Amino acid sequence: MPLEPVDRRSFLKTMGSASLTTALPASAFAASNFTGSVVHEIAQPAQTAAVLPANSVRFAVVGMSHDHIYGMVDAMIRGGGELVSVYAAEPERGVAFLKRYLQAKAARSEDEILNDPSIQLVLSSAIPNQRAPLGIRVMQHGKDFLSDKPGVTTLEQLAAVRTAIAQTKRIFAIMYSERLEVKAAVRAGELVQAGAIGKVIQTTNIAPHQVIQPGGDAGGASPRPDWFWDPEKYGGILTDIGSHQVDQFLFYTGSTHAEVVASQVANVRHKEHPKFQDYGDMLLHGNHGFGYVRLDWFTPKGVGTWGDGRLFILGTDGYIELRKYVDIAGRKGGNHLFIVDQSEARYIDCTNLILPFGPQFISDVVHRTHTAQDQTQCLLAAELVILAQLAAKHVELQG
Repeated sequence: MPLEPVDRRSFLKTMGSASLTTALPASAFAASNFTGSVVHEIAQPAQTAAVLPANSVRFAVVGMSHDHIYGMVDAMIRGGGELVSVYAAEPERGVAFLKRYLQAKAARSEDEILNDPSIQLVLSSAIPNQRAPLGIRVMQHGKDFLSDKPGVTTLEQLAAVRTAIAQTKRIFAIMYSERLEVKAAVRAGELVQAGAIGKVIQTTNIAPHQVIQPGGDAGGASPRPDWFWDPEKYGGILTDIGSHQVDQFLFYTGSTHAEVVASQVANVRHKEHPKFQDYGDMLLHGNHGFGYVRLDWFTPKGVGTWGDGRLFILGTDGYIELRKYVDIAGRKGGNHLFIVDQSEARYIDCTNLILPFGPQFISDVVHRTHTAQDQTQCLLAAELVILAQLAAKHVELQG
């Protein structure tokens, strides 16, 4: 009988597994001896005032150098905001934006928006080192400001922002979307605040990113602009994507004071852009917990998304793991939460939850509160990543 053709990939997979099974001792498979119960849950949305729009404000956009602006705008619209106008210094980006948001009109200048007394809030994803100066101008015109991260890139900018807040009594918010706009991260916050794992001791954030992406609004669907490669403009890897992670460290540990213990950065694979940093990490400790953050631009194409973001929250009576955007070789989609306490292990699918940030932030603008984001914590996260960046050891790997 003729032999049936054998698929090479299936053959290698079968032989590889067989060889591994034969070669490894039984003790190597100890993980399969888990006998505890695993409870599977699907978190349901809470239809409360905290997550449903109850207010409305008129808002505008000034600067959209990063595609994060789309998620920011969508969050405000979900919260009850009315998008009025947009000014884009990069015309091609303005054209794309207006095609998506037909209700917005194109402003002729930044001043046209700042001098419109009907506009209460301005959003921006301008080039990072331009965001804080813009936010100060916005606040000085009597409006609140929501910036893409990083909202601040230098200590001098940070001092000026704090002064402007004190003088104007306006809000300077930063969209740390990896917590504020991730459903599993929101649910983790609820569990932590309810004491589900006892007192939080430490957080570990693993935050890989991808330079070139197949699509979406994460920033890499089109070629990266020149400013992306220049740390003077984007702040450096710790200041930039590290700001998401330090925000989470402060929030989940409840730390109100913290310091950077150690930090390092490197350019491992992008030598054609000698100033770029594609790897970084930092160690922190606060008055209520410890933190470790790892950042990189090495997400492989096989993951299927821009990054396999993970968060581990260690408590005195349990721990939580988030697989925010993908569960490789596991469950479909994102927003996976795993929690283990003294009695059981649980998996919680957070897909159906309603994100509260939009409604809460619009309410803050109307009622002059800080429910969606604590102003002090927001700027402390910005300060810590700048300090980490300034103190970072620049490492050159050999070989």
